[in-house]
Amino acid sequence: MASLLIFESIVIASLGVWLIVLTATADTVEIPPLLGELVFIVLGSGGLFAAAVGYRRGKYFGRAPALLANLIAIGVSKYQFSAGLYIVALPLFILGAVTAVAVIRAIPESSS
Repeated sequence: MASLLIFESIVIASLGVWLIVLTATADTVEIPPLLGELVFIVLGSGGLFAAAVGYRRGKYFGRAPALLANLIAIGVSKYQFSAGLYIVALPLFILGAVTAVAVIRAIPESSS
């Protein structure tokens, strides 16, 4: 479970690096939207990484955010499917669905 969340965190951080490279090579740049996207990339990647660390330590505080992030990813893949971006949509859907199911199935052990 934690490995999937770490993988997702790395993928999101990689998208941030890709966005920075695209910005550096672009002719024109709109700074406010770029900064907003970068903030959300940092928050999303950091949040998934924090949830993964929690899972590794036996804490389950990251279940709800991890599930929400993956349900959002499944929704995003729907729009990518409708746009014909199957090469992006299918891996995103599979990763989101597998991780969402893993999050739901990760039931904390009782501490009694």
